[in-house]
Amino acid sequence: MFAAATAAIIAAMVLALVRAFAGPSLYDRILAGNSFGTKTVLLIGLMGFLTGRPDFLDIALLYALINFASTIAILRFFSYRRSREEA
Repeated sequence: MFAAATAAIIAAMVLALVRAFAGPSLYDRILAGNSFGTKTVLLIGLMGFLTGRPDFLDIALLYALINFASTIAILRFFSYRRSREEA
C-alpha cells in the first residue's frame, strides 16, 4: 500500500514538472513549482515513515517552510518587476 502511495506521489511530481515546463504563464509555472515542493514534502514524510526514522519529519517541515518562503519571494519579485515595467 505504501509502495502505491509512493508511486502516486512520484507520478504527481512528474505531472507537476510537465506543467512547470509547459505552463502558458509565469504563474502557472510558479504554482507547479510550489506543487512539486509540496509533493516533495509528502515524499520525504512517507520515506521517513517507511524507514522508521522520525527525524525525516523535521526535514520535511523545514523543506515546507523553505518552499513557502521561496514561493512568496518569487511572487513578490515578479510583482515588483511587473509594476516597474508598467511605470
